[in-house]
Amino acid sequence: MPAAQRQREPSDAYDLLVIGGGINGTGIARDAAGRGLSVLLAERGDLAGFTSSSSTKLIHGGLRYLEYYEFRLVREALAERERLLRQAPHVIWPLRFVLPHDEGLRPAWMLRLGLFLYDHLARLRTLPGSTSVDLRRSPYGAPLQKRLTRGFVYSDCWVEDSRLVVLNAMDARERGATVLTRTGVVSARREGDGWVATLRDERTGAEHNVRAKAVVNAAGPWVSATLGGTLGINSRAAVRLIKGSHIVVKRLFPGDQAYILQQPDKRIIFAIPYERDFTLIGTTDVPYDGEPGPVSISPEETDYLCGCINRSFDTRITPADVVWSYSGVRPLYDDAAENASAVTRDYVLDVEDQGGKAAVLSVFGGKITTYRRLAEHAIEKLKPFFPGLKPAWTGDAVLPGGAMPDADFDSFLAKLQAEKPFLPAETARRLARAYGTKAREIVGTARSMADLGEVFDGGLTAAEVDYLRAEEWAVTAEDILWRRSKLGLRTGPESAARLAAYLDRKAEAA
Repeated sequence: MPAAQRQREPSDAYDLLVIGGGINGTGIARDAAGRGLSVLLAERGDLAGFTSSSSTKLIHGGLRYLEYYEFRLVREALAERERLLRQAPHVIWPLRFVLPHDEGLRPAWMLRLGLFLYDHLARLRTLPGSTSVDLRRSPYGAPLQKRLTRGFVYSDCWVEDSRLVVLNAMDARERGATVLTRTGVVSARREGDGWVATLRDERTGAEHNVRAKAVVNAAGPWVSATLGGTLGINSRAAVRLIKGSHIVVKRLFPGDQAYILQQPDKRIIFAIPYERDFTLIGTTDVPYDGEPGPVSISPEETDYLCGCINRSFDTRITPADVVWSYSGVRPLYDDAAENASAVTRDYVLDVEDQGGKAAVLSVFGGKITTYRRLAEHAIEKLKPFFPGLKPAWTGDAVLPGGAMPDADFDSFLAKLQAEKPFLPAETARRLARAYGTKAREIVGTARSMADLGEVFDGGLTAAEVDYLRAEEWAVTAEDILWRRSKLGLRTGPESAARLAAYLDRKAEAA
């Protein structure tokens, strides 16, 4: 039975209505549910359908934010990096980043100072610190142009961003929250000491009303539109939309390290190992004033990213080498900065109420690394409206699938392979990375690949698809191929069509 039907049936009254199923919305719903509130999360599309699946996929302190004196944000992000690495070791793992020194750009002393601060702002650090490197002798320098002779190496983390969103939604559901995808909030009005909201099933058009004592507006790029339109509130805070685009090409270099490349326009661009056979390159920062729905990369952005790689790597790329690209609109808090790259990545939580009742909290800005802390702050701000609220709890709580001894992914993978030796090595690794300990729920009692049912491209099986429908709100082939996984990079049109047909049959039978 799909998760939307298997969870607690929707009621007519809740403590909290959360609008938006991105990382902030799901994080807040999880925190609130764990503190004893009855929570309804409504997402008009799929979880992580827009901004939260379009990041550079890093859990990091934000080295470049030091140039803008964002010390509090960097310190908080570095602390969260350590926590999240322990809480979700299947979807978050360490990376070493190579930062070449490029003559004529930031001087070496500035880079060294920045990395010194970066190392020491992290009060608790389990990752290796920064070090200098001779690129002429180190394997790290092999893919780079010979003019780049020295550099630095430091640590940060990778994250499967859309999977992190789903894990938060799952944990919220396990703690009693109701999570409705493909469900829009059409309108909401204050009535008495709370809110009455009209929800619409985006697939059937059916509408129904619910009541809530308070509302969280975590609509991402639509936060201002939701405030002024859906909720009818004029806010003091404003959002600034910035489009960020990424390209994916065939693997450019061997090894597990990533590169952070300085550019003459003062931006930095990442080149990161991606899905084992590819390299992810990004991101751009382009002011955006259009409708914040689906967006795509422009030819100018593609040329820019290719040019960034061609400035530093021996291997040259052109737009013809791009196998996939994605773009997202980031809803940053408008701090009036002239340069899009300088706009703060910090978050602002704006609370508006009516005589101490019927509060609405709106989330402006933020970054995926600090989502847990943002959620904690959000619920603390709502504490006056819920006097019986339980204390904060998410700091040490693992996410679904993350309960591995010592957060040791490699040991867990080895154990899974020993338990299920029939799994191809790449399939076992992918399942362990995506689902952690919950991979066992997919494989179940199977003793062969045949026991897992129909096989699609990339090792995706019917058993996995059924799990995604039942546990992770997956409805379409796109949900599965591009958000629950990145198997779309390895799936041909025929296999994608078979998957869509399989899902249609399952939906009709439900």
